[in-house]
Amino acid sequence: MNRLSTRRQALAAVAGRWAARLLGASLLLAAAGPLRAATDAPSEEPPRVLRYAFRIAETGFDPAKVQDIYSRTITQHIFESLFTYDHLARPVRLKPLTAAALPEVSADFKTWTIRLQPGIYFADDPAFKGQRRELVAADYVYSFKRFADPQTNSPAWDTLEENHVLGLNEYRAELERNKKPFDYERPIEGLRALDRYTLQIRLARSRPRFDQTLADGSLFGAVAREVIEAYPDRSMEHPVGTGPFRLAAWRRSSLIVLERNPAYRERYYDAQPRIDDSEGQALLNRFKGRRIPMIDRVEISIIEENQPRWLSFLNGQFDLIDRVPEDFINQAMPGGRLAPGLAKRGIQGYQVLTADVLFTVFNHEDPVIGGNQPERIALRRAMALGTDSEREIRVVRRGQAIAAQSLLMPHTTGYDPRFKSEGGDHDPARARALLDLYGYRDRDGDGFREQPDGSPLQLVSLSTPESFQRQIDEIWQKAMAQIGIRVEFKTGKWPENLKAMRAGRFQIWSLAMSAASPDGQDSLGLYYSPRIGGSNYARFRLPEMDRLYEKANSLPDGPERSAVFAEAKRVATAYAPYRARGHRLLTDLAQPQLIGYRRPPFWLNWWEYVDIDPSAAERRPLSTPSP
Repeated sequence: MNRLSTRRQALAAVAGRWAARLLGASLLLAAAGPLRAATDAPSEEPPRVLRYAFRIAETGFDPAKVQDIYSRTITQHIFESLFTYDHLARPVRLKPLTAAALPEVSADFKTWTIRLQPGIYFADDPAFKGQRRELVAADYVYSFKRFADPQTNSPAWDTLEENHVLGLNEYRAELERNKKPFDYERPIEGLRALDRYTLQIRLARSRPRFDQTLADGSLFGAVAREVIEAYPDRSMEHPVGTGPFRLAAWRRSSLIVLERNPAYRERYYDAQPRIDDSEGQALLNRFKGRRIPMIDRVEISIIEENQPRWLSFLNGQFDLIDRVPEDFINQAMPGGRLAPGLAKRGIQGYQVLTADVLFTVFNHEDPVIGGNQPERIALRRAMALGTDSEREIRVVRRGQAIAAQSLLMPHTTGYDPRFKSEGGDHDPARARALLDLYGYRDRDGDGFREQPDGSPLQLVSLSTPESFQRQIDEIWQKAMAQIGIRVEFKTGKWPENLKAMRAGRFQIWSLAMSAASPDGQDSLGLYYSPRIGGSNYARFRLPEMDRLYEKANSLPDGPERSAVFAEAKRVATAYAPYRARGHRLLTDLAQPQLIGYRRPPFWLNWWEYVDIDPSAAERRPLSTPSP
């Protein structure tokens, strides 16, 4: 049998297995009973359903408890923040969401007063005992307090903590000392509902960009106290918000289904794209004045392996492939242009340089690789110099990234495309010389170095089981071997690895981070010691970096703040708790029936801005594609 025939059989087998899985998902939905029809869709029309896949499993849907981008994509469509971003405006522009207007802000950026729109309601839930439940200012007070509750153990507490809401940090510290439960009735000086619809937040320090924090609905959307108290141990599986969608069915790590929220208020498509933004203007002309959301249901499968996710899209089982797998980029967008065969089918291609960063994190508390002793810094810097990120980008990612010089992300403040650092170099000779200088030598002749005191240099990196990650691991493992360092891998599911990292039970891991706002402050947060246990994945402690972080956080945008970012990047390179590897070029493909898609730069809610047109392309049945 020739290799082509073997490949055809393999493709057929993979497609068949995933057809069976998707059929199982359909049976799950049928068993769960019919989903509610959209409130404003004509009954004779079939429901408009958006189908696509996540590449990593979700962890749950409580905004105060989630950290990963996949779970946060769900929460941002169920819960609503005070503000949001204009979906088509570039550069980005804040606009009110549940707020009636943009905030009133004191001159020192310490007092923020926000008035809510009346007449916004949570989705129906038995916790409300048959009553319509209106969103009020006290709901945001309660929601923000939950982040400070030690029992919630929120991975995002550090984000709110560093804004220094008057009295909130102090109360949390008191509870941690006394081991007492959080008293939600206790007034917090900086977090007050002045009346039913007016929220006032007072900060101890100047925070010129606090409104961007308040625009992150994936974390800071309003939850209802009744719901949390009705399901105290099930908040991750029972989300109830005011957003355009609500959870309809969930099979953990396999299928997530959301339906249109029947209680959702009248909200209409509107935006302000630039005059010269032809794509944005076309979308505005097509959809302006349409009530949103325009679709009735969203079905998300979890498919971690690249090949079945790609085949499922080609088969027409999905309307979108969010991030074409790098393995198939030359089939999808050869030379950056949509493949002719896909174009003939009416498929649309979108490619953007995203505000994200790929990086390797070294646990600063680990006794082998962590700490600020000169030899430990030398080890991390040598490993950074030995990392061949250009090969990873060229071979595994098929050119779908650009090399990174720091953790600052494109399209955010602090990012400078002209910045060059040792942290982005691949220089094995310099890495070996650095290791030699600080006493990391091969004493037993096995080709791998020992520690300066002669003890074994044993390094273990977390990893995940999919084949794409294995290719990245192999390149890095070989690169480390070239400088005499042996690295082994401990494979686990992504959510389990995340838990281990948050608890500090790891040495090394490679992952990615995406920006949630146009500000680069969160990138510096990876070095900020109060964020240990949250987004300071390296558990890095350095007073100088904390000082630079606080200074950048308090300054308005401008040359002085840019200089602080530049200095922080130099300090980060010197201590090397992370090794930045790349910024991804993401390619999305959409079937012809998906209309209005545009990848948002920072925010995660986009389902309400798209439509499914069943007449544009007939859904293809489950079948095996031709090679």
